[in-house]
Amino acid sequence: MSKKTLEVIIGLEVHCQLTNLETKLFCGCPSDYRGSRPNSHVCPVCLGLPGALPVLNAKSVKDAVMVALALGSKIPEKTIFFRKNYYYPDMSKNFQISQYDKAGGIPIATGGALKIEGNHKQKKVGIIRLQLEEDPAKLVHLGTIKTSPYTLVDYNRSGIALLEIVTEPDLESPSEARLFLKKLRSILEHLGVSNGELEGAMRSDANVSIAGGGRVEIKNISSFKEVERALHFEIIRQTSKMERGTQVQMETRHWDEARRVTISLRTKETEQEYRYFPEPDLVPLVISKDYIEECKKILPELPDVRARRFVKQYRIPLYDARVLTGEKALADFFEECTKIYDDPKKVSNWVMGDLLRRLHEEDVEIRESKITPKHLGKMLNLTDDGVISGKIAKKVLQIMVKTGKMPEEVVEEEGLTQISSEKLLDKMVNKVFERHPKAVRDALKDEKAAHFLVGELMRVTNGKADPQLANKIVKRKLKQISKLRI
Repeated sequence: MSKKTLEVIIGLEVHCQLTNLETKLFCGCPSDYRGSRPNSHVCPVCLGLPGALPVLNAKSVKDAVMVALALGSKIPEKTIFFRKNYYYPDMSKNFQISQYDKAGGIPIATGGALKIEGNHKQKKVGIIRLQLEEDPAKLVHLGTIKTSPYTLVDYNRSGIALLEIVTEPDLESPSEARLFLKKLRSILEHLGVSNGELEGAMRSDANVSIAGGGRVEIKNISSFKEVERALHFEIIRQTSKMERGTQVQMETRHWDEARRVTISLRTKETEQEYRYFPEPDLVPLVISKDYIEECKKILPELPDVRARRFVKQYRIPLYDARVLTGEKALADFFEECTKIYDDPKKVSNWVMGDLLRRLHEEDVEIRESKITPKHLGKMLNLTDDGVISGKIAKKVLQIMVKTGKMPEEVVEEEGLTQISSEKLLDKMVNKVFERHPKAVRDALKDEKAAHFLVGELMRVTNGKADPQLANKIVKRKLKQISKLRI
């Protein structure tokens, strides 16, 4: 499945909820709908009742302009809202207030690009447009969309402010699509306009085709991982059809996460079928140059700039800096930890390695976890003070992630204090030597073989032995035996 043989062409339509808004895009209904009773955050406007008129949320415009500036997009002096007409139950008024870039339509921004790191080189992914639009309602099915006997509709989500970001078809693999989405989420988090960790806050439609075949759109994929999986499946499906001499038709498909397959929903609609026309209830929105300049002044430090600063300020590799800034909460955690423990590279190693692995095992994001920079900083200080070994620190970290207890408390409760008594370790070394005479003979011939004896000492002490002291005693004992043999 190489690029040469497949010529995969991928473009994304990313729907990002502006989650920092208190109300919906065109009405005063609360935007914090998650966990609420179905259809409890609704009004005549977001339900599309006759005579109800929309009023644009001013804060949504500012958020959209900030994202456009971050992506290097061009912001027009005037933007126009359009009606996108379609007849599905998730849009009760049978049209969506959106934007359009044809037939006189002017979205809130056009152009721009986002750079991703892939295969040891940077790649620029072009942006076609950014558009403000209202989110449809949420459709709920019993089981899968194909087997469910009915569809339930929750209009709480209907009218939530969405910023749709449409890319050029510049992506060439599922992994590149995942990298793009991850980088985009980090930018939105640093801007403070969207929390991509919230359920449904960042959803993607993926358009994929193989040169010579029709373009297939996979709708409403919920996560980076699922986008990558859906694209992998669809590329294999399309390749298989083409190898059998069957034409791949343009269509819209649904990604079934449970079965990990795409399911045909309908033939792909054309733009003409949506019957776009200007929204008559909203006047054109004028965005002045002064407004844009004010937004530029308050732009925060973005991921790429932050990564470069990390390299310069903390003397860590660029790779580390990019991983850490790939998620704002992770970058914030790292910086706070360096204030407590003054060894940035060691902090970076622990955050990127053991900490992320433990969080993954617990299936929690770092901002939701019980562990704080204070936890990690204090734990690293304990290792430097010789209270615990590096091996014991890994166990302490695991318990801290699960319980939220401070490292000193974990060490005391679990009896994990490092053994630093030379007299006690000397006795234990004698026992290890008695149990492994062959290893002792090998170590007398080859110094590297002594690692086994040190490892055995660490094992019998459950990792509590001071590693440096353990090495010292083992080497000293071997030297004594060597002299006796002479």
